[in-house]
Amino acid sequence: MLEPRLRTVWLANVTAGAAAAAVLTPRYARPRGADIPRPQRDSVLATDLEVVTVTDRSVIMTWTTRIRDRHGRLRPIETDTEVRIAAADSRATPRPRYLDSRPTAYHYAEVDGLEPGRTYRFEAYSNGCRAVTARTLVTRRSGTPESTGQFTTATPPPGRLLRTIALANDVHYGEHISGLVLAGLPTGLRHDTAHYPELMLGALLDDLRSPDRAADQLIVAGDLTDTGTREQSLAVRAHLDTWGDLGRDYFVCRGNHDQPHERDGQRLDHWGAVFHARQRLVEYYAGGLRLIGLDTTRLRGSGGTIVAPQLAHLRELLAADPDRPTLIFGHHPVTSYAAVSNPGGPGFVLDRANAAALHALYRDAPGVFLQHSGHTHRNRRGRPDLGIDVEFLEVAATKEYPGGYMLLRIYEGGYTVNFYKTRSESARRWSTRTRRQYLGLHPDHALGSCADRNHVVLRDFSGLCASRTTAAERELG
Repeated sequence: MLEPRLRTVWLANVTAGAAAAAVLTPRYARPRGADIPRPQRDSVLATDLEVVTVTDRSVIMTWTTRIRDRHGRLRPIETDTEVRIAAADSRATPRPRYLDSRPTAYHYAEVDGLEPGRTYRFEAYSNGCRAVTARTLVTRRSGTPESTGQFTTATPPPGRLLRTIALANDVHYGEHISGLVLAGLPTGLRHDTAHYPELMLGALLDDLRSPDRAADQLIVAGDLTDTGTREQSLAVRAHLDTWGDLGRDYFVCRGNHDQPHERDGQRLDHWGAVFHARQRLVEYYAGGLRLIGLDTTRLRGSGGTIVAPQLAHLRELLAADPDRPTLIFGHHPVTSYAAVSNPGGPGFVLDRANAAALHALYRDAPGVFLQHSGHTHRNRRGRPDLGIDVEFLEVAATKEYPGGYMLLRIYEGGYTVNFYKTRSESARRWSTRTRRQYLGLHPDHALGSCADRNHVVLRDFSGLCASRTTAAERELG
């Protein structure tokens, strides 16, 4: 979560700145005679259209329907959900490809069965009204699917799918207000019925239990808790334990919100007692893939660093096996691009000396292919500072808009990255509500471009094992 001063800087910066022939099979038919209110077509506003996820065979869109009350205020209104699609290289009119008659104000449409590497035209409707994109920079930028009405499915890497890893961060378990109370600005948002970090974490784990989102491992890159208390640490651990075992099924690292507490001259590290001791590197193996978690936190402050012993340990591990496919995760983003493009500035991410040291280590360890970070609450694919073949990926927060996770699918010939919003009704409602944080500018910061959220990288992973979890955890101090 950004500090108040940094949030103010962010606000200032942002202010300145084939399918066509398919036969429709409705997923849910409206029962005859069902007493479902039908709002007048002209009164419904279908807005906030976002093409969130584009894979090789599917696309996921979300939008919201609202209606003005007698005082002129916009209120959510429940309507149906429809998507029409046609191949862009045909003259056919987009035809209905998805229909859900269950009324909702928070629409989530997933169209599958598409062809890889093909461009499609699309239209989204609710109550007969076409959904339009919100007036945000991220969706109205030239060339976006929302601005063009077209998207192109991915061409997946060659070979078998070997492993799927979910990347998440910034749960903030125990938080009570999403967004800070800033002088002269609207207050943060408080959930009216439930503890929203628990709700959003539950929605994430439910998604990863479903067959179409099944992940072999889950990585949570920091800020699991709001303040690192014993109660928060135990509670978030209990939720994660319902999904699998720490060190085999899911992996974590510390964020700046998971820091130790000072009391009576003593430092109490409750998070460390539940998960990992402070400033310790953790190493795991899964089917030949190496996962390394870094503690990039300071004792005080929101910026990041790596202590010398931990950096030396990382250097030793990479030098001993430089070609092993390796995914590294830590809470703070690393690159110069992240330092200058995030609202908090260079002091908010990993310090420049340690960032340069990591780049140098990765240059000499060609097996390192991706570093997963959180902290900035946004989807962003960063540019490395050196000419190295490593992806630096920031993932948006689980606990608020856009409220989701990345799925990293590793094939023999490369990997795909796709962002998914959590899809339960309650998660969609909360995500929509927190979308308006920071004077409505939050989407421009958090959503990221379609390419940030969805892309393909070719790389040789043919030596990896396709089984679920074959090797035991190794944790080294």
